[in-house]
Amino acid sequence: MRFVSPLLKRVVYPVLAKAGVFRRSAGEGLAVVTYHGIRPVGYDPIDPALDGNLVSADVFRRQLRLLKANYSVITPDEMLGWLGNRREFPPRSVLLTCDDGLLNNLTEMLPILEEEQLRCLFFVTGASAGDKRGTLWYEELFLTFLRAPSGHFAISCEGIDVAGDLGARGQRLAVWWNFVKRLSQISAEGRYTFIQHARDQFGVNDPGNSADVDDPASRRFKLLTRPELQRLAAAGMAIGAHTLSHPMLSQAPHDVAWAEIAQSRTRLEVALEKQVWALAYPFGSPDSVTTDVLAMAKKAGYQAAFLNFGGGLGVELPRYAIPRIHVTAEMSLSEFEAHLAGFHAFLQRRAASSAQVNFQTARD
Repeated sequence: MRFVSPLLKRVVYPVLAKAGVFRRSAGEGLAVVTYHGIRPVGYDPIDPALDGNLVSADVFRRQLRLLKANYSVITPDEMLGWLGNRREFPPRSVLLTCDDGLLNNLTEMLPILEEEQLRCLFFVTGASAGDKRGTLWYEELFLTFLRAPSGHFAISCEGIDVAGDLGARGQRLAVWWNFVKRLSQISAEGRYTFIQHARDQFGVNDPGNSADVDDPASRRFKLLTRPELQRLAAAGMAIGAHTLSHPMLSQAPHDVAWAEIAQSRTRLEVALEKQVWALAYPFGSPDSVTTDVLAMAKKAGYQAAFLNFGGGLGVELPRYAIPRIHVTAEMSLSEFEAHLAGFHAFLQRRAASSAQVNFQTARD
């Protein structure tokens, strides 16, 4: 699958999309699309891995118009109703979601949604239930390791002792991802203490993005505050929980994971004075959740919980492990539609099945 993807994206998908094959062959059920925000005009991307989840305003608008013209975009309230009675969805149904609660969700994304008269389910962290503007800890960590000097390092802080080498970009990404898992094992306060300690040791300054909403970097990195979250809800958007502080739940101790899941819902309901019925797991990848984590989402009173992979029409929709299509900056319109129709997920399943058969044959 890895070797044929460029051919699929550049040749096969465009041809099939132009011929209308995806729409005619789309499976039943629901495709859930997830964004992470819109890249503000004037913001210069720092790194593909850091900024690759943010789409441009033009791309976002074109994707929404494709959905309106060829698919049935349901509202979050309609999704909640389906969870209650499990009636059939309209043909080619799509639900819009967005993770993290970045400031650009309000400043860049909301105006386009209102222009297109569509509703979205925004998943935000507990930080957005307060009045102080925060940032995502793992993005701060990414910037720290990206800007750290090359060479060997050893860090000891908050009970975590690690050592390694920093060199090329790929090596830094691997170190960063390892730290994301390690720091998910401690409290949110401990994570920020660790990051500050690492900055001091590396001699890297805090990016110090301005809290000014007119600053593109602020709209890129800063999180929504409670009044802004209320404005989003008042505009007809639904709000879901994305845990208190966005750790990788599979790595967190049981009591920490439970607090992250349960208390985020409580905190947001107090801030919004309305029901918070949905949860999106942080990162949402296969290694970021466990069966225990899925059970916690149900126990905490959510009506549904969402992953961040495997989505598309025709896929199963387990209530506490609903798959989604992760939209990235590099995704073309034809690739976007291949995901929507369930075609991409179908190819992935076939590739995985073939790999398993080949492995079993090799063993035999």
